[in-house]
Amino acid sequence: MNVLGHLTVLPDIPERIGRLEDLSRNLYWTWHPDARRLFRHLDRELWEAVGHSPPAMLRDISQAKLEAAARDEGYLALYDEVIAGFERYLKRQRTWFRERSSGRPEDVYAYFCMEYGWHEAVALYSGGLGVLAGDHTKAASDLGVPLVAVGPWFPEGYFHQRVAQTGEQEAYYERLSPSDMPFTLAKTAAGDEARVSVALQGREVFLRAWHLAVGTVSVYLLDTDVPENSPEDRGIFSRLYGGDQRTRIAQEILLGIGGVRLLRALGISPTAWHMNEGHSAFMPLERCRELVESGLPFDQAREVVAAGTLFTVHTPVAAGNDTFPFDLINQFFSGFWGALGLSQGQFHELGRHDHGWGPVFSMPALALRFSSGRNGVAKLHGETSREIWRDLWPEVPTEEVPITHITNGVHAPTWVAPEIRELVGKVLPEGWQERFDDAEMWAKVRELDSAELWAVRQTLKADSIDFFRARLAKQRTRHGATKAALRVAETLFSTNTLTIGFARRFATYKRATLIFRDLDRLARILGDPDRPVQLVFAGKAHPADKPGQALITTIQSLSQDPRFLGKILFIEDYDMAVGRAMTRGVDVWLNNPRRPLEASGTSGQKAAMNGVLNLSILDGWWPEGFDGENGWAIGTGDSAAASELADEADADALYDLLEHEVIPLYYDRDAAGVPQRWLERAKNAIATISPAFNARRMVKEYVETFYAPASERARRFGANNFAVAAELAAWRHRVQNAWHNLYVSAKPLTTRSARVGEPLEIEVTLHPRDLADEALCVELVYSAEADRLERGLHHVRLECAQTFDDGGRLYRACFHPEVSGQLVYGVRVYPLNEHLVSPFDAYAIRWA
Repeated sequence: MNVLGHLTVLPDIPERIGRLEDLSRNLYWTWHPDARRLFRHLDRELWEAVGHSPPAMLRDISQAKLEAAARDEGYLALYDEVIAGFERYLKRQRTWFRERSSGRPEDVYAYFCMEYGWHEAVALYSGGLGVLAGDHTKAASDLGVPLVAVGPWFPEGYFHQRVAQTGEQEAYYERLSPSDMPFTLAKTAAGDEARVSVALQGREVFLRAWHLAVGTVSVYLLDTDVPENSPEDRGIFSRLYGGDQRTRIAQEILLGIGGVRLLRALGISPTAWHMNEGHSAFMPLERCRELVESGLPFDQAREVVAAGTLFTVHTPVAAGNDTFPFDLINQFFSGFWGALGLSQGQFHELGRHDHGWGPVFSMPALALRFSSGRNGVAKLHGETSREIWRDLWPEVPTEEVPITHITNGVHAPTWVAPEIRELVGKVLPEGWQERFDDAEMWAKVRELDSAELWAVRQTLKADSIDFFRARLAKQRTRHGATKAALRVAETLFSTNTLTIGFARRFATYKRATLIFRDLDRLARILGDPDRPVQLVFAGKAHPADKPGQALITTIQSLSQDPRFLGKILFIEDYDMAVGRAMTRGVDVWLNNPRRPLEASGTSGQKAAMNGVLNLSILDGWWPEGFDGENGWAIGTGDSAAASELADEADADALYDLLEHEVIPLYYDRDAAGVPQRWLERAKNAIATISPAFNARRMVKEYVETFYAPASERARRFGANNFAVAAELAAWRHRVQNAWHNLYVSAKPLTTRSARVGEPLEIEVTLHPRDLADEALCVELVYSAEADRLERGLHHVRLECAQTFDDGGRLYRACFHPEVSGQLVYGVRVYPLNEHLVSPFDAYAIRWA
């Protein structure tokens, strides 16, 4: 028969349950189980079919079932309770931000990110960066932080993954419509659809935006699929991390420049601007262009913009950073540098950096130069970032490179199983959810009844194994498995067997196959009839990452090896649903990247909060989290270059821990079959990781360390017709022009040996010349000889003791070394300015 057309007839939601529509269009439901239950109870089968998406649920549900729900007293009681809680949440007046933060009521913090992971039904994420951004917005809402987020709408999202029986990864895409999402069109104050345009290679590309509510946080997702654009331009945002470099630079221009213009069109005036990774680094350039257009010189505009901007760097490998060749920059920005009052060469210098393969336009370098606050995402990652980017601050010791850290955390209401929350609520005080970062409070978790915790853990494990079996059955059905093989899939994995989980992006440095280094030894470990072990893996490799895909092939192939049949699973199409099942349901979370290449990692945090024990290399967040009693550390904590020897050593350490600590502890049971000592470790994990690595703590740190101070700086720099910006730009110009004439000399100490506490005196001669009227810091710096004045620094400020007729000055200090051993020391001078967050952002330092 001939189909003439298609028609969607939406059900009419009964007035008695009419607020379901509002609830479906706020991602509040993604972290409130009762809100999800409200939709699931309407039609459980449909709920699964639509991927747990309330908007799709309300689109496809039958009118009869809605009307039945509106007559069901039990359902209506739940509905009233959920809607009342939803209303209270949206209308809260007493929030952390209003009552305890240093932010002001008029503050607005703009958060730019290329990807967001809130829920598998709104799949705009590829991995950790997006899920972190989603957790950031949720925690900001919980805390009442005035955050507004900007990103792209990718109708095809990131790729879906199929894994063939032979192990090859197949990438495919599913196109979604905004009507299937909890979106509304972003509109101006006048009620018109917000539209902006950005020039790309001489043509105007038009943008609209979709508004998404994440609790009380507004997110605006940019969309080029509008009639005014050509078919090619309508598809710029089709796929996350898809296309070639031309697509990538177009996406990043539209995110950075278009995102600023969109906020302006909506009448939103952020007081602080946050670039989460370098994809949005064109954002400060657009803000500079606005100021230059209003009459401000570029050097002053740059000071104003940097004052209110912060940048979070994520990539711990120089080669992994976002860069573009200069000829591509020329093609896309030929009309832009003139609007900044710059030449082509001057514009290139804004992002120029050599990552080791020649100069390129580096997005992180651009972002670092236009920020006054900069951070990595874990303590170790902060150290790694300072090492990678130290050459942007010549002559500054690595330890003092102005990049700090805020360690990532996870949104506990999203990731902690309701059963665990209910259990810990028995020993924690009322209102504990609002004190999630209170470490002293969490110590009471150690009082939990071990048998109760074990029962909950086994329930979660059973639920997850059911989930794995269902996923595996779908895979095998697609592979053409027989009915007998499908029946086997229904019984694979046991809740009584120690289960180890590994789920993450399949980049080679994460070493997914490290545990397969010695197959005979692994076979003995997994196949022990008295103490069996089973492994479950999940993860995607980028379609262009052939080595990463080869790791998946290896694991899938080994899962069919007779020695490992039924003991190894690879779950395809890793998403947030798989992530929840694994971080809640396995016993051990395995993480073995090559240190220090893991920026942070957050899956292990989610696992620990659910009572899962981490077995991890001391990389990312784990060096801060591990205390010796809440999991295990693989290896020594030394950073290692990629080598067979390093992999061999780490694999041996992993096997040794499994054989002598992890497995024996799990199977050490009391008379009731409860592993008491294992559960003591699990309680320690919950008690120590929950308060320290949750997103509430993380967002509070961003507010207090960056957002509120940046907002104050921006106000100060913008006051009185940008007087402070003009003053700082003029000062910077004077210093840079005169710095080459400054001369400093110092004589070595008169002794090469001294005792602790013995006074030592040093003298320094400084000729400031044209900088005689500027504040200058003359400083002795010393460290252990092994640290070579790069880290472990001690500082002694020298005071001016005498001024000579020729303008020279004698500086002197008497000091007592604070440490013993072989030391090295040096003397330096650098200018001071109260308007700089770091004195080293003057880019002027001279060593004697």
